[in-house]
Amino acid sequence: MTTAAATLVSRFEEAAARHPRRKAIFFGRDKIRYRDVRARAAGFARILAEEHGVRPGDRVGLLLKNGPEFIYALYGILMAGGTVLPINNFLKAQEIEYILHDAGVKTLVTAGPDFEPVLQHLRDRLEALRPLDISALRWDEVAARPMAALPAVTASDRAVVIYTSGTTGRPKGAVLTHHNLVANIASCVEALGSLTRDRVVLVLPMFHSFMLTVAIFLPLSIGASTLIIKSIKPFRNVLFEMIFKRATVFLGIPQIFQALATARIPWWLRWLLPLRLAVSGSAPLPVETLKVFAQRFHFPLLEGYGLSEAAPVVCFNPLRGVCKPGSVGPPVPGVQVRIVDDNNRELGPEQVGEIAVQGDNVMLGYWNQDEATRATLRDGWLLTGDIGRKDADGYVYITDRKKDMLLVHGNNVYPREIEEVIYQMPGVREVAVVGKPDAYRGELPVAFVVPAEGVTLDPPAVLKFCRERLADYKLPREIRVVTEGLPRNATGKILKTELRNRLRGESQPA
Repeated sequence: MTTAAATLVSRFEEAAARHPRRKAIFFGRDKIRYRDVRARAAGFARILAEEHGVRPGDRVGLLLKNGPEFIYALYGILMAGGTVLPINNFLKAQEIEYILHDAGVKTLVTAGPDFEPVLQHLRDRLEALRPLDISALRWDEVAARPMAALPAVTASDRAVVIYTSGTTGRPKGAVLTHHNLVANIASCVEALGSLTRDRVVLVLPMFHSFMLTVAIFLPLSIGASTLIIKSIKPFRNVLFEMIFKRATVFLGIPQIFQALATARIPWWLRWLLPLRLAVSGSAPLPVETLKVFAQRFHFPLLEGYGLSEAAPVVCFNPLRGVCKPGSVGPPVPGVQVRIVDDNNRELGPEQVGEIAVQGDNVMLGYWNQDEATRATLRDGWLLTGDIGRKDADGYVYITDRKKDMLLVHGNNVYPREIEEVIYQMPGVREVAVVGKPDAYRGELPVAFVVPAEGVTLDPPAVLKFCRERLADYKLPREIRVVTEGLPRNATGKILKTELRNRLRGESQPA
């Protein structure tokens, strides 16, 4: 797949021209063909340009729940020459206000009934904002609008600005061009062995970079299909839907695969699943989960790694070849990864440092954040903020986020190492390790452990389990059993910042 001059629009147009009658989207009982998706997106592009004054380069917010309308609007904005800002619809009104204001968004595509309280807040504070409520649109009428010339879109144009989750401080907008995303799609097609007959399962929020690239842009660039699941609960219904609609690729986060690995699913239902591949991303996949999953299912579960600033896929365990549990695999084709020290010098195999990424998938920079861009993009490399190592075969291992590393008595302690050990203990559903400030020892590891349903965990027993498997300086100084679950953001990542804030609050003098 050549990518030099291609855009997301041209890739989609080519796929629609080749396969006009093929189903592009499955959603509930709806089966929507490529020709209809294209006509609806092009009609929406004309609405944006002719009725809402959207011009090439304008940032257009996209605040919608999962559904085909998200895809019509997404491609419609791109066809109009606009830049898409997919907005996390789980954010509070004030958080959305910050993003829209920061990016200079004037047009917000949304569905009023779903977000009316948010829209009321935004109307009161952003006078220039023009919400475009699509809830009453008749898409067949949109598709039938008279044809009009749409602006030319080039590979260097900004396609998407994705605001980071903001687990530390204000979110930043990663600016991705059409070329960034098309290059990453090409890498993923090769890494996943993508087929034009694939049906990719989409269960996570569509605003997330993982879903945008791998579950929407990728299949709709090659003539494959996207299967949008309305609700992930009850999970048995999801399995039946994947069977009936002949799904082939299932994208998820570790939390989903942990649930699948331990759920009571009849053997015959597991074997009826037509999936050829499951992919875990967005957060680290515990090795224990991978092991149990492999024993129960007949298709591989492979872990990858990426970040919004890299469009987002960086590494992936090979579909054909050696899969190394605990690793996120080698870099995908067209992407380079190296491990660097604090002075940006490359380290050798098995040495731990910061992960740096280079490739056509790497963002232009952060929107209106020159200082943050300079700190993150150095000498042509993207500094990810993730700590890891590479083995002699080039496989990458994520040790932790740079900010999550603990300093205990002058020793580096990586919470993920402790978490992997605790996950091996029977009866553990989830675990997160963070540091508690200590005046004498710097930080002390504290483990928040969630028991499996119906299981009672004894903190001393968990500590004994760790003591048999970890050096003394790595041992959690406290085990907290929490039955209500761990705090997470909308994309399933555990909010360690919230756990750290709890501990810091306890450390304050009365």
